[in-house]
Amino acid sequence: MARRQWSDLSQRNRNLIIAGAAAEGALKVVALADLKRRPASQIRGSKWLWTVIIVLVNSAGGAPIAYFLVGRRR
Repeated sequence: MARRQWSDLSQRNRNLIIAGAAAEGALKVVALADLKRRPASQIRGSKWLWTVIIVLVNSAGGAPIAYFLVGRRR
């Protein structure tokens, strides 16, 4: 199976990839900012573990969304 190059993609597909990457990046920045300012008592689990998960897991936005849904206490 031949690997596709960036130049092989249509302009629409390139734009979708760029928009997806920008959205994931923005989610990560917002999640990390919230994690930094929130006291540890309001976080489920350890702050450093959530930081590692948010930064290193490439999940199409899944890790930051999981932090907002599961990682924070109400």
